[in-house]
Amino acid sequence: MTATDNVRGAGGISSVGGNVGDSGDDLRFYIDGRWQDRAEAPRIAVVDPFSEAVVGHVAAGSSADVDLAVAAARRAFSSFSRSTVDERMALLGRILALLEERAEQFAQAITTEMGTPIGFARTAHVPFGIAHVRAQIEVLRRYEFLSPEGAFAISKEPIGVCALITPWNWPLYQVTAKVAPAIAAGCTVVLKPSELSPFSARLFAQVMHDAGTPAGVFSLVGGTGEVVGAALAAHPDVDMISITGSTRAGVLVAQAGAVSVKRVVQELGGKSPNLFLDDADFEEGVAKGVLAGMRNAGQSCSAPTRMLVPASRLAEVESLVRAAVAGIRLGDPRDEKTSMGPIANAAQYARVQAMIASGIEEGARLVCGGPGRPDGLARGYFARPTVFSDVTPDMRVAQEEIFGPVLVLMPYRDEAQAIAIANDTVYGLGAAVQSADRERARRVASQLRAGQVHINYPPWNSHAPFGGYKRSGNGREYGVHGLEEYLETKAIVGY
Repeated sequence: MTATDNVRGAGGISSVGGNVGDSGDDLRFYIDGRWQDRAEAPRIAVVDPFSEAVVGHVAAGSSADVDLAVAAARRAFSSFSRSTVDERMALLGRILALLEERAEQFAQAITTEMGTPIGFARTAHVPFGIAHVRAQIEVLRRYEFLSPEGAFAISKEPIGVCALITPWNWPLYQVTAKVAPAIAAGCTVVLKPSELSPFSARLFAQVMHDAGTPAGVFSLVGGTGEVVGAALAAHPDVDMISITGSTRAGVLVAQAGAVSVKRVVQELGGKSPNLFLDDADFEEGVAKGVLAGMRNAGQSCSAPTRMLVPASRLAEVESLVRAAVAGIRLGDPRDEKTSMGPIANAAQYARVQAMIASGIEEGARLVCGGPGRPDGLARGYFARPTVFSDVTPDMRVAQEEIFGPVLVLMPYRDEAQAIAIANDTVYGLGAAVQSADRERARRVASQLRAGQVHINYPPWNSHAPFGGYKRSGNGREYGVHGLEEYLETKAIVGY
């Protein structure tokens, strides 16, 4: 293995993630403050989900690469853990400024690697990702790391070396949601981004380099979960692992991490309900619910993909749903008029198609959509925006995470049954309640077993804690709650 200082700069990496030229290959990892070539490593193809063409390759990391990155993080921790709050705020400030300066590069990269419409990449993926960095700066300004309490004091201290595993569906957003609080806490990190949407993570590593992050504080090792993720989870010198991914992946990481008793924070699957009480504004709320469930082509763990409505209003809701779906414009994600692009990769496209077929086989009634590609789109991993009605809790489409533009309508008799249906899954990540009576909505929200509940479509908030009940994971991200996942609590008695 050879190690070379970075000579390509941000421009070289942005050409990989944006306007791909003759070669989109980037066979390097960022370890111990420099880009290190891995030309001899196995290659993983990166596929543009719109064209279905290979647009580049990235190196598949090994356990040896993980060892190098973890060793660098361990060395750097002794000094970085003692850095001052002002020093960490300044570093985060430089990261924030570079992210804002390079926002368009990130948007182009995300559109290429996962097919996100460029407009949505610019208005959601990138600004929400940047917001996590800004939020941690705001948290640091007021956070008390030492709190005297009479005869003792509580000291909050960085937990150590943190391994961060991020998914393909929100590739920048999930990176900053983990890296920013880890840095704010004084931890050192090794990031393993998804090999399916790796370009934006490489842009981010360059930001960390150009922001002057001390060597070893941040490293990036790409590759598969089976190799790199497993090596990080089992590594004895990793103190904490944070993973966003499937429930299956979270279980494997937790099992591997248990041997060394490391902290494991998991943000996993979801099957979120959107509960319409009978006094809700159906005319406006149903349309918003369709778009919320199908934004990002439905590829969001907290997407409200189960719409619970009074049985007496089911026909009305179906009509409103058809109108909302008709307004979705599918097509080239680089076209600013496109509102829904393709599914991000071939494996997920196959999963979505299989689940649509399952809904039909189990007797759910199609309101719109169905199997196959939309009319006029002969290539690309495009799924038809699909809505099923008369869905019962025993159906797979009501219980399993589909991760595509598929919504199910579930009728209920009364409020008690609606709450029971809402809670009747193994997941508990997000939920939504629609009602004209805020007190009633609050009462229902308090009975929903989910880590985050939205009432009447509030704006996204980078400080509101996010995480799940049940098999949706444990721990919380965002804001002060996200910061505290990366801290240990020490009681100093006799202080």
